Amino acid sequence: MTAAHLTARRAGSLKGTVRAPGDKSISHRALILGALASGVTEVEGLLEGDDVRRTAGAMQAFGAGVLRTGEGAWRVEGKGGFAEPSDVVDCGNAGTGVRLIMGAAAGFDIASTFTGDGSLRGRPMNRVLKPLGEMGATWICRAGGRLPLTLKGGNLKRVAYRLPEPSAQVKSAVLLAGLNAQGGAEVFEPEATRDHTERMLRGFGAQVEVFEEAGGRRIVLPGGQKLSGTRIRVPGDPSSAAFPLVAALIVPGSEVTVENMLLNPLRIGLLDTLGEMGADLSVANVRDEGGETVADVTARHSELEGVEVPPERAPSMIDEYPILAVAAAFAKGRTVMRGIGEMRVKESDRIALMAAGLSACGVEVEEEPEGLIVSGVGEVRGGGRVTTHGDHRIAMSHLVLGLAAREPVTVDEPGMIATSFPGFVALMRGLGGEIAEDAPAAA
Repeated sequence: MTAAHLTARRAGSLKGTVRAPGDKSISHRALILGALASGVTEVEGLLEGDDVRRTAGAMQAFGAGVLRTGEGAWRVEGKGGFAEPSDVVDCGNAGTGVRLIMGAAAGFDIASTFTGDGSLRGRPMNRVLKPLGEMGATWICRAGGRLPLTLKGGNLKRVAYRLPEPSAQVKSAVLLAGLNAQGGAEVFEPEATRDHTERMLRGFGAQVEVFEEAGGRRIVLPGGQKLSGTRIRVPGDPSSAAFPLVAALIVPGSEVTVENMLLNPLRIGLLDTLGEMGADLSVANVRDEGGETVADVTARHSELEGVEVPPERAPSMIDEYPILAVAAAFAKGRTVMRGIGEMRVKESDRIALMAAGLSACGVEVEEEPEGLIVSGVGEVRGGGRVTTHGDHRIAMSHLVLGLAAREPVTVDEPGMIATSFPGFVALMRGLGGEIAEDAPAAA
């Protein structure tokens, strides 16, 4: 039975060492690339949240063998391509999953129909559909490029696509489609976005060239390449690690270490920003695992100061702005976050929901079309009842706020936290946080 609400309240300090769940971006890609490859791919540390499980189910629907062999351990037997699904592919709440899968499916002469939950059906897919259409894919969908959507692929031609705005999802969809396009694919991004797809394609045996040029990066995937199964160890997700780390920064007397955290240079914008705010952060046991840098990161309670976040940093921390806004609420001074318009088309309008939630907790907030300004005074009243619209990051961010605020903070629809961080509540309780469940009302 899922609780109707969760309430976080201030207790003692947070102490301990934890592991973040597997990185969601890498988990999705491990399953998709494993299904596209020939042979067996063994995955360790896979995130077993709802979103990634939906992608695992989708890969089965496209003909791959997918088997869970233990906690976080999965075996994918790829057939070297996708077969036509016999039924609708339901991606649940997984925006990353559906966009990357559509890119991969576009390379094959098959028709596939995609749908999702209410949130995913409300999110536009036009940013991905535009380059896929230029390559030769066709589709029929609801108004605004929304799911349900039927995609017809095959006979794709090479595209040289310039991203109109930073998006690792769009870049990845084009590259995955390019695997089976005549002549491959090329993407130019004015601002660098997370590069897991490029790194992992190489791990599966593909040739991917990246050129640093004036004004951005050019990624070139030559045509006619085949992928081979491999072994993947998924590091801890920095977007999930952000919650216990920020909690430690704002709860007095706290010290928390997150082990095995991914430190890809295109994913650590939050750590850079927190450091500029005066956060006491330390990094130890830095190592390379499968082409990615991982380490253990420790956060200790800190007196934070407001900062202006460079807009060009947004691609490296777009999912972390909600929890950054919480840190900003406990800082002294204004924290200015701009260039974050993409937050309005995530699982929810995250700019609007963070502004509303923080305001309900007594924080001074200014909302802009593509920005958010938080004016902190070093402490937060709390006491808000926050509407999350089923957005897991909105829920977790406000629960972290509640652990440090004077009055308890309650969030609705906490079941959606399982999409990215199934063990969040247990992990925070294990560190000493007080998060209580409210049972659903009787029918």
